Amino acid sequence: MKKIVFFISILFTLTALKAQDIFFPTEIGKVLVYKNYDKKGKEISMMKYTIMDIIVDGDKMEIKYLIESMDSKEEKKFSEEITLVKNGDILYFDMSNFINKAAFQEGGKDASSLEIEIKGNSMEIPINPQPGTSLPDANVEMAMKMGFINLKLSTSIINRRVAAIEDIVVPAGSFQCHKLTGDVIATVMGKKINSSNSEWYAKGVGVVKSETYDKNGKLDSYFQLVEIK
Repeated sequence: MKKIVFFISILFTLTALKAQDIFFPTEIGKVLVYKNYDKKGKEISMMKYTIMDIIVDGDKMEIKYLIESMDSKEEKKFSEEITLVKNGDILYFDMSNFINKAAFQEGGKDASSLEIEIKGNSMEIPINPQPGTSLPDANVEMAMKMGFINLKLSTSIINRRVAAIEDIVVPAGSFQCHKLTGDVIATVMGKKINSSNSEWYAKGVGVVKSETYDKNGKLDSYFQLVEIK
């Protein structure tokens, strides 16, 4: 009996250690607070990510987040739930999460009247990325109808790669991060917008900082982790 208890104890310890080795926290109730800034460093909004639930099934893990978006005065604008999936040695982001239906509620719009069709693939991040490694492209397409309004948009992230391992300092602390880069092609109502981005991920934390650059490579906006609680 003692051997069985010992074995179960070791199993749970190994599972916990493996969970902590991914690029996101695995503690229910953990809150990550981010602030968004324009190219001049002016704060424009704030985001709170709260871990609501974690489901583990063998080598598969689902991390469910509540995302709350606030303006610069910290007044809540909208919220939604998203799920991050770990399957084997890969983390998967459903690209449809990049399109927030609740965002259309701002300004008094009724999201219940929206007809939205979304398709695309998942953005992949390996648990142990190596600098110089190329990553699969990711894309999402949306067709939206609201009354007489028809809107189509798509976003593709191409040329994704693991650029480097760097030490990053943000208001929430100092972190050793994997820097991931990519080119973003967005099409809205037939108009194409090109940009690029760099993101820094820390083990057990997730995104620490993200920068977006315009087509000329100049900083356009950024967000960073300001608090963990």
